[in-house]
Amino acid sequence: MALEEKRAWILAVVAAGAYAFYLTLVLPRLLDAPAADVPYAAALLWTAGTAVGTTIALHVAVRMAAPRDDGRRDERDREIGVFGEHVGHSFVVLGAVAALLLALAEADHFWIANALYLAFALSAITESISKIAAYRRGVPRW
Repeated sequence: MALEEKRAWILAVVAAGAYAFYLTLVLPRLLDAPAADVPYAAALLWTAGTAVGTTIALHVAVRMAAPRDDGRRDERDREIGVFGEHVGHSFVVLGAVAALLLALAEADHFWIANALYLAFALSAITESISKIAAYRRGVPRW
């Protein structure tokens, strides 16, 4: 398995796990109180920050575990990287539009922040899944 594919697996698992953990922290609070009163900021920052730190640590560990792999990316790796980024960035754009619409509708900060966090999580997950699929099946030709 190529180093970049391993990195995609790490990002997919960590992003999905962090967002799922965030939901387990926040959803029960949302059931007991209105969104404006739900303390979500600390949970959001801690889960996102921990996910970033965990991803970096795991990337370093994978890199150290395979010193023979010099980490050079060939043309196929670059093509897969660009493909995955295009797929993932679409969710960032959708999240930004959703946050903008929520702000224009004067929605509570809770909903705006959570729309953005969901967009970032979906972006990381779909980017990783598309990269993994491209490594396994090839980059689709449009």
